[in-house]
Amino acid sequence: MARPGNPWRPVYPDFELALNFSLMLNDDLTRMKNLLLLAFLALFFVQPACTPKTGEKTTAVATPALPAESAQWDTLGKPLSGDETDTSDEEEEPTEYHFMDEAEVTPDADNSELPDSLPPYQASHTFEQDLIHTKIEISFDWAKKHALGKATLTLRPWFYPTSELTLDAKNFDIHAVNFEGQTAPLKYTYNNAQLVVNLGKTFTRTDEYKVVISYTAKPDERESIGGSAAITSDKGLYFINADGAETDKPRQIWTQGETESNSYWFPTIDKPNERCTQEMYITVEDKYKTLSNGLLLSSKKNANGTRTDYWKLDKPHAPYLFMMAIGEYAVVKDKWRNIPVEYYVEPKFEQYARDIYPYTTEMLEFFSNKLGYAYPWPKFSQVIVRDYVSGAMENTTAVIFGEFMQKDKRALLDDHLTNEKVVAHEMFHHWFGDLVTTESWSNLTLNEGFANYSEYLWLEHKYGRDEADFHEMNERQGYVYSAMGGGHPLIDFGYADKENMFDAHSYNKGGAILHMLRTEIGDDAFFAGLSRYLKRNEFTDVEAHELRLAFEDLTGQDLNWFFNQWFFSAGIPSLDIKYDWDPETKKATVSISQTQEPAKNVPYIFELPLNVDVYDPSGKVRTESIRVTKRNQSFTFDAPEKPALINVDPGKALLAVKADDHTEEEWAFMYRHGSQFLDRWEALEHLQNSSSELAKQVLKEALQDKHWSIRQAALSKADLEQADVQDKVAKIAASDSEPAVRAAAIAALGQTGDKKYVSVYEKGMSPEQAYSVLGASLEALSKTDPDAAIVAAKKLENDENEGVIMSLASLYGEHPSLAVLPWFQKHSAKIDNMAAFGFFDAYTKCLVGLNDQAALDQAVDAFKTVSLDDKASLWRRFANTKGIADLRNNYREQANKAKADELSALLNTIKEKETDPTLKLYYGMFDQP
Repeated sequence: MARPGNPWRPVYPDFELALNFSLMLNDDLTRMKNLLLLAFLALFFVQPACTPKTGEKTTAVATPALPAESAQWDTLGKPLSGDETDTSDEEEEPTEYHFMDEAEVTPDADNSELPDSLPPYQASHTFEQDLIHTKIEISFDWAKKHALGKATLTLRPWFYPTSELTLDAKNFDIHAVNFEGQTAPLKYTYNNAQLVVNLGKTFTRTDEYKVVISYTAKPDERESIGGSAAITSDKGLYFINADGAETDKPRQIWTQGETESNSYWFPTIDKPNERCTQEMYITVEDKYKTLSNGLLLSSKKNANGTRTDYWKLDKPHAPYLFMMAIGEYAVVKDKWRNIPVEYYVEPKFEQYARDIYPYTTEMLEFFSNKLGYAYPWPKFSQVIVRDYVSGAMENTTAVIFGEFMQKDKRALLDDHLTNEKVVAHEMFHHWFGDLVTTESWSNLTLNEGFANYSEYLWLEHKYGRDEADFHEMNERQGYVYSAMGGGHPLIDFGYADKENMFDAHSYNKGGAILHMLRTEIGDDAFFAGLSRYLKRNEFTDVEAHELRLAFEDLTGQDLNWFFNQWFFSAGIPSLDIKYDWDPETKKATVSISQTQEPAKNVPYIFELPLNVDVYDPSGKVRTESIRVTKRNQSFTFDAPEKPALINVDPGKALLAVKADDHTEEEWAFMYRHGSQFLDRWEALEHLQNSSSELAKQVLKEALQDKHWSIRQAALSKADLEQADVQDKVAKIAASDSEPAVRAAAIAALGQTGDKKYVSVYEKGMSPEQAYSVLGASLEALSKTDPDAAIVAAKKLENDENEGVIMSLASLYGEHPSLAVLPWFQKHSAKIDNMAAFGFFDAYTKCLVGLNDQAALDQAVDAFKTVSLDDKASLWRRFANTKGIADLRNNYREQANKAKADELSALLNTIKEKETDPTLKLYYGMFDQP
């Protein structure tokens, strides 16, 4: 499961750091809840700004040799075991496989009140039956939003004899239950969540049987529909624009199984440690394309105008990975090592399909080689759906993405990295998550931590270490912010709700810890260990100790200390690092204090093996190794001269909060001599607000840094009063390779109001430029020559790109005209999500500037319609209601009491009728003077 990407990169990376997790992990609904107050305050006190980032293919390397013998599984899809196979050549399983090694526990300071019961423990699902194979025959009633299904399940008892079968089957109408090939019905009980079938006889673990269930799935007919921050709905099966009423939206059907929602559309054992093979017979109107797991083996047209597609996956995977997607798609076909690769897009995006799913075949080659394990499935397809309830989903062989991925080539100039990272994330799941699957949601990071780290691996391979480290910095900062209110162990057996595991711990922290493990044991051992882990556990479920054992068996090391500290404990170290040099003894000292607050599950002392780089004044460096094992600890090194810099953790792999006690001279030295991206970033961060000449010089140098994010950050502090700096900024605006940097430079030049840069702005609005550059150019032109900006804007009014719309809205808000009202009215009907805030703020500003009563009354009527529409999104309801409040406040300023009172009454009505408690709360703020 991937996090939804934010389709517009912020101008300054600091903003991306601050909101990384909120924007990348949470869905639109939750972002609304979490960011509404921030947006509310921002819209009252600041003007919205909207500034909305292709790489070359590399030659594929040789195909890796496959293991001589792959693990074998029986018809159950489980490794052969017990007396059913010869185990004479197998190693005896270590006892530590079964039990977590003892960890040192420090009691809480205040233990006067001890609990009288055990803490919660979320155990893995207990196997009673084993699901071997699932065959589903399914068709649809669009009008009722029903699925008409018949499921044939092949099972056998896991170990103990049984005469009963329990299946997850949620909100179904059950029509018949019988053995395959028999008409006699089986007795069953059904509580709308689980179907319990009396098998009529006792079956043993050597007995295989097939049960057929005919049913109707009704995913929309529930008293309440659940959801979470990461996955906003748990319906399982989704009908999009089922009645075709939305003329600008395609009709689609798609599924979302994770965590345990596929049992809303077919009966199964809906647990992550179950796995089976599958067949799907999907009957649809002939105009629709279908997609499901595995290969499309046949497609049969029926006499009634429908078509039945037969999909089959003959390798076992977990039930939550089953999928369907149905719609009017263009399908662009590709191949990798003779495996079909398919890109499903809406027809108007067909020409951009390979750009929307960038470098797919190159990634398949890269990951296969890196892991020493070739992509294990028979195909790789990707599809984009409307109104998706998350970011993306790694359904085996058939990945689903949200609509945010679907962009034209111009939009991808700004944001190709989002698409690349999400494609990499979901693809990597096909090893970590699909091939080897977490046995429980407590161990979710074994899926998501690896997928998170795949983004780093891809960026490192394709664009180099700096780009990967910039990405990882954002990921780590996202974790740190999210854990401020308290955290939990990475492997969390005490969660309150399984949905809570989809957080910055499982994703961001999980990826960061894998990077630390890679640093600790070395690249060769790390990737050989991953290969060993995959081959040992292929097509089955795992827990964290199995990952540890794979690395221990390979390296010969005891890694319990690492796993106990980083996987099974909570928190991260907070370090206060100080430096000293004694001219008499010629010794340099590094003093490290661990300052993290003692808390439940958080180690009082972290064990930290670290490198320390010691630089002499000439820039020559030597590396010392230390191991922090105390709360307060000092380390002394020979230093004939006072070091120019001592750099703790020069590889920047440690996940920690650090306070480094460097001088300005040392920070400047670090910027110029440090080996990593984060050396330069941290140095710039500490120098950016200094007025010293040294700091100013480093900021000038940063304008030409090799990484775009540092150039972009330096632009935010560029002193354009200095002629040489302004010249550098102008060159960046004209020719920097990165659109986000050009946009930032153009925005900076716009502040000067100097007309000599008009040609730069005009070039920035040419069709080949990225939307971020276009938006920045239009805004800069408006500050330099407003009339020319209005003329340029008129040529862009038919552009549907959100960034362009926001740029025009900002311009038209600053320069009101009756002529722009039809444009505002047209886009006000569609603008949504966070963009709605800035758009309606600009619309309201335009209306206030016009002060035309007819236009004001017409706008209020339109705003009211959306505010009272409970089917409108929270974003749109809030933005429209705030527009009414802003107009009411304007009437108050004009002493127009009658109109102000009229809108106050309307606001009260809207508040009373609002059903969402979050909106009700914020609407109350509109009443504040």
